This record gives sequence, structure tokens and C-alpha cells, in this order.
Amino acid sequence: MSRQTTAGADLTAPLVELRGVTCGYRSGVEPALVNVDLTVDPGQFTGVVGPSGSGKTTLLRAVTGSAKPVTGSVVRRRGLGVAYVPQVETVNWNFPITVGECVLMARADRLWPWPSRSERADVAAVLDRLELHGLAGRHIRELSGGQQQRMFIARALVQRPDLLLLDEPTSGVDVRTRHEVLHLLDELNGEGLAIVLTTHDLNGIAAHLPHLVCLNREVLGAGAPRDVLTPAILERTYGSSMDVLEHGGMPIVVEHYEPSDVVGLRRASGS
Repeated sequence: MSRQTTAGADLTAPLVELRGVTCGYRSGVEPALVNVDLTVDPGQFTGVVGPSGSGKTTLLRAVTGSAKPVTGSVVRRRGLGVAYVPQVETVNWNFPITVGECVLMARADRLWPWPSRSERADVAAVLDRLELHGLAGRHIRELSGGQQQRMFIARALVQRPDLLLLDEPTSGVDVRTRHEVLHLLDELNGEGLAIVLTTHDLNGIAAHLPHLVCLNREVLGAGAPRDVLTPAILERTYGSSMDVLEHGGMPIVVEHYEPSDVVGLRRASGS
């Protein structure tokens, strides 16, 4: 039987603990998560990697409480503030709303339909922090991909969370924007904000994070990138062989090719 509980107010206690969590959406369908154990501590920065359909988004939803476990438990620290940044591909960018309005709507404690002076100041401050100053009155569809992602991070930060969850925050953006987002998240984490993000980018994002979780319905590895990004764990996670090289002291994941495969490619190309 599942349960949702809150832990005590000890500030050194874990923010969230998933204990043997299994989540499914429909009867007769394989569960999205199976017997998952995961602990998120204060100030932790964790990346969750795995193939499409591996349960990464469901894991984030279990942390927020929007996905209820069939078995197991989710324990949250009392009073925990959690903010969630969705995949930008899931957003209706034609919705008639400005950047400032979108950020302001995240304030769950609002009592009036018109923003107060302090609320306007909070929105202006967070937009300025994320280099979106001057864009508060612009329609959200007029933003670039990187600006759209930063707007949703601003929307999360205005809630003053203890834990920030991001679902594929660099999906569909160019290399420069990816680095900008990662640098911003690193700065926020350095200020004490705990972060959990999902990513498909093993080399551009995952290898740079201090803590990784390899997920394919169950947790197949957890730890530092050099301990998790190994051929054995990656093959169990993705179902295909991968090689791991080292460059500048960091692991680099590449697809595994047999010598015969390379010869075949050369012949096919006529070289």
C-alpha cells in the first residue's frame, strides 16, 4: 500500500526520499517505475539519465506528488518547497500571456487578481537575474529557445523553492544555450538550491554533474559520473553497447563499434 508522508523539520535531513517506489498509470501496463530508491539531500545536484520511456518524467512527478506510488513511499521534509520546470515542447506557446504574467502566475500565495508592488518587484528581480530584463511585457512565443527555458526557470525561482526539478532543460537548444543553462543551474546550486534534472545528453550535461542516476524503470546506477558512466551500467540502461573514453579527466560516452562494422562502413562509402 502506498503512502505520502512528511519528515520532520531537521534542516540536515533529506529533502525527499523515495523508498521502494513503484508507479504505474494503467492496469495491465508495465509500471513506469519499479522499486525505486532515491534520496535527495540539501544542496544536492543530480542528473537522471535513461532512454525515452525509462520513467524519468514519472520520477520527477513522484517527487512532486503528482504521480502516486502503487507501492512504496515518498517522504518529504516538512514544509519543503518544490518547483517544477516542464519540457518546453509540452507548452502551448500561443497561449495569450506575457513573460511577466507567466512568471507571476507561479506565486501560489497570491490573493488578488492584480499584482502587488512587492510581487512586481519579485518578478522584476528574478527576470533581471536570468537576463530577461525588458522582456516582461513580451508574448512568450516571441522568445528564443534559450529565453523560453530561462523564463520557466524564473517562474520556478519566484516560488523560492528548496528543490528545483527540471525535465530535459536543454532539449532542443543549441550548444551555446545548453552551456548557459548549465552554468546558471550550477550558480543556483552553489547558492544552496538543490536541483534534480533529467537529460538525454550524456556528454554535454550528465558528465559535468556531481551526481548521476541511471534509470530504466529501476535505478541501475547512482553516484559520480566516472562511477556511473561505465560500459556495463550504460548497456543495462540503454540496451546497447557503449564505450567510455576519458578526456580532460572526464568520461566521454561513444557508441560501440566492432572492427567489422567499421570495415563495412568504409566499403559502403567506397573508401
